[in-house]
Amino acid sequence: MPRVSISLLLLFALVAGLVPDGSAQSPSVLLRGKVLDPALAPIAGARITAVSEGASVVASTVSGPTGEFALELGLQPYSIRVAAEGFSNASRSIRLPEEGANPSLEFVLTVSAQQSTVTVVESAGYLTAATATATRTLTPLRDIPQSVTVISKELIRDQMMMSIADVVRYIPGITAHQGENNRDQMIIRGNSTSADFFVNGQRDDVQYYRDLYNLERVEAIKGPNAMIFGRGGGGGVINRVTKEAGFSPLREVSLQGGSFGNKRFAVDFDQPVGEKIAFRLNGVYENSDSFRKYVNLERYGISPTATFSPTSRTKITLGYENFHDRRVSDRGVTSFGGRPAAVPIDTYYGNPSDGRVRAGVSLGSVMVDHQIGRVSIRNRTQFGAYDRFYQNYVPGVASADKSLVALSAYNNATERLNMFNQTDVSGTVMTGQIRHTLLGGVEVGRQLTDNFRSTGYFDNTATSLQVPFSNPVISTPVAFRQSATDANNHLKLNLGATYLQDQVRLSRFVQFIGGIRFDRFDLQYRNNRNGDNLRRIDNLVSPRAGVIFRPVDPVSVYANYSVSYLPSSGDQFSSLTTITQQVKPEKFTNYEAGVKWEASRNLALTAAVYRLDRTNTRSTDPNDPTRIIQTGSQRTNGFEVGATGSVTRKWQIAGGYAYQDAFVTQATIAARAGTQVGQVAHHVFSLWNNYRLLPRLGAGLGVTNRSNMFATIDNSVVIPSYTRVDAAVFFPLTEKVRLQANVENLLDRRYYLNADSNTNISPGSPRAIRVGLAARF
Repeated sequence: MPRVSISLLLLFALVAGLVPDGSAQSPSVLLRGKVLDPALAPIAGARITAVSEGASVVASTVSGPTGEFALELGLQPYSIRVAAEGFSNASRSIRLPEEGANPSLEFVLTVSAQQSTVTVVESAGYLTAATATATRTLTPLRDIPQSVTVISKELIRDQMMMSIADVVRYIPGITAHQGENNRDQMIIRGNSTSADFFVNGQRDDVQYYRDLYNLERVEAIKGPNAMIFGRGGGGGVINRVTKEAGFSPLREVSLQGGSFGNKRFAVDFDQPVGEKIAFRLNGVYENSDSFRKYVNLERYGISPTATFSPTSRTKITLGYENFHDRRVSDRGVTSFGGRPAAVPIDTYYGNPSDGRVRAGVSLGSVMVDHQIGRVSIRNRTQFGAYDRFYQNYVPGVASADKSLVALSAYNNATERLNMFNQTDVSGTVMTGQIRHTLLGGVEVGRQLTDNFRSTGYFDNTATSLQVPFSNPVISTPVAFRQSATDANNHLKLNLGATYLQDQVRLSRFVQFIGGIRFDRFDLQYRNNRNGDNLRRIDNLVSPRAGVIFRPVDPVSVYANYSVSYLPSSGDQFSSLTTITQQVKPEKFTNYEAGVKWEASRNLALTAAVYRLDRTNTRSTDPNDPTRIIQTGSQRTNGFEVGATGSVTRKWQIAGGYAYQDAFVTQATIAARAGTQVGQVAHHVFSLWNNYRLLPRLGAGLGVTNRSNMFATIDNSVVIPSYTRVDAAVFFPLTEKVRLQANVENLLDRRYYLNADSNTNISPGSPRAIRVGLAARF
């Protein structure tokens, strides 16, 4: 067992010994229950509150995806109150039984008679109290020994977010990478990834731009957690939770338009059919231009879902998404003198009529939830078919006199078929006064990938072209064909995993979580160019251990240790060579401690300090430059604070601050020791405010600030710091129609957002106005 794991166990034993057992001083029981609709289908997101005889709120939680909830309460009379949007409130008076018993309640809510006149001014708020993603069991965020940020659909709506990059702007510790401007790519705690994306807890790792039209929320789970998610996720993961069909009718249409030709249309229809079946349909179409010359996009998607609840203990959910994204490729501007080049921010490099990006995605899933007594069984199967292509022109180094800039070109095609199946079995058992929430599961999967890359030859001869610095748009003919090193390969990846986890409640003051996962990663690679067949098998063991100390009910103090691995083929496992075939996986080790405080019923404050080490990275043997040795390493030391929820009934906030110091601790192939990791700023701050001025008038104000950062790990080009101010106004025209206007970059400041290299830097948008209209009927 690693030394830090032993230390955590000793800490756990010490705390458990020093803190009196809550059952001895303040007897309590765990009240469990379920919230159902009239068709006995589960209601997720219902608020359950326990109120004592003195009318004070003792505890509060929300129901999970299966309608279940749990409250830890002392032995006294209570009023248990349940509220859910679209349903009438319910309450029940109870007197809890003797300590050690396990009482259970079931609430069946009736549809609210006022449902048809619900105003769209009020929202469920920015705060999410619990998640089933970080532990695979429904757990309050304060009881997860890890930094987790949840962006709700209400915050997405209020800011008119349209991309994952928009979402992470208000998540401490995560920034958006340029990703060659053809994909989502994030830097999470100093580690760049284009593959650590999940949808409903299952891998969605192909490189493309995801939309938000069919999402309930976005969850950022920071720090490696291979025990839950498997390989990769060195800095953390991004999980999208999609909307499901429910048993409350909903019909919503939204229109959006604004600066730079922004045009967007979305629908959300939810309709029950009888008492046991419901259907939901989400759709989107967007056709927009950009502040960048010649750049535009067209995207559209449709996502039907169905829910079938044959009994109160079984739920079957079917989901599908067909999504397409097409746009003009755009690699940003070059640099000069160690800074972004002083050219107009709309300057385009290359041939816009020949630069293009397209992605086609088809995702289908089936999920079965079944309850047998106190045991929950969940099986989820997901199929994904991806077809992706991009062809781009890449700005290079400018000449010393700023008269010319180099230009190159290439294209790349990827087709991938993903198939995953997960089965989780969870339940709660008591050993004396100690409660165990046990989880066991297996995961199997197969991923089939084809890659094909071609290099651009200008006038069918040269791979590089010098173009005017001030006007780098070209019409020079370019022939695309394979060079000696371009990829043409097929990869087959077979995955198998099993995992165990125990969430232990030792007393009202102390909890512990421990788990372990075994992964078998079997990659078979065929080089279609020369017929080489290579194979690499990795057997990975990933532990996790955490302790949670709750000195008072709203406060959790935690420490956590976790490990993840990245196989030598990389997060996209795009190639395998005779060299990388022999290389061990990179290892990510995270040590984290933090505090979570529910300052009020609807406001959560968090703080975390962490050290994340990345080891086994490749380096050149100083005694033999032709050999690779795995002595390189990287470290990120960080501190972050976050705030989400309602400060008052009229004022909601979301945001935080992150300090990160990411650097190379031992030389790698890319950099010497002491070098700063690219695109990891030391200071990032963001705060969004939504204040309701009048019953039918609200205003929003957001501020983001980022300090200087290097474009890449060679530390030769600096992307300057910036401060950006955004604003919004919300005005319901009627109880069912909501008008809002958002202004991005209110002060119209010039700034640079991110980069892909020293000469591929993305300018930020100038002032942009978007107006949205949402109607329910």
